[in-house]
Amino acid sequence: MLELVKAGGWPMLPLLLLSAVALAIIVERFWTLRRSQVLPPGLGREVRDWVGRGSQLDPAHIESLRGNSPLGTLLASVLDMRHHPREEMRERVEDVGRHLAHRMERYLNALGTIAGIGPLLGLFGTVVGMIQMFLGIMDVGVGDVNELAGGIGKALVCAAAGMVVAVPALMFHRYFRGRIDGYIVEMEHEAIALMDALDPRNRRPAAAAAAAGAPVQGGAHAGHTGHGAAARPAEA
Repeated sequence: MLELVKAGGWPMLPLLLLSAVALAIIVERFWTLRRSQVLPPGLGREVRDWVGRGSQLDPAHIESLRGNSPLGTLLASVLDMRHHPREEMRERVEDVGRHLAHRMERYLNALGTIAGIGPLLGLFGTVVGMIQMFLGIMDVGVGDVNELAGGIGKALVCAAAGMVVAVPALMFHRYFRGRIDGYIVEMEHEAIALMDALDPRNRRPAAAAAAAGAPVQGGAHAGHTGHGAAARPAEA
């Protein structure tokens, strides 16, 4: 490997630097974009339970939720607007969602840039190597054919190195973009579910059904008892 780096000459230095930066970004994004870090399991249901109980909606709990995770930040923005119309809540969710998406896409532009310029730097190194080889031919002639082939091979090392840097960078750039898009969709789903839980129109029918269920069951039980009591004297 060291011999290949030496063969590529000084154009290999920026390629090595780019490869180190790309590796650092990939490792950092894998750590930051863990699912448990972005979408803690059960958090959406837990917040909806808060709403159902009508408790733990004080500012301290909401601020604690906001610092929990990106999903917590989005749900906290919904709770901040819980006394406002649904359209205003939706606008706040969209605004906060854009900021969260931008935060999760941190460094991805740099990774995409590395994927784009890696082959160009490799091609540049190849051109520099070919120029140096032909200048040598102009000075001393063609000479040994094997030496000429070796010079061409060394010039192509930079092109290969550029592709080795660019291909993984492009793959992980697309992968992280797709993962973030999936996270955004799931976060929006949880936010909509929380807005539904906060909507009085959705809570009123459930409360009315619960209130109406008890008397109906009690009445049916009383009617059944009365019918039995009336039957016994008739038999007597």
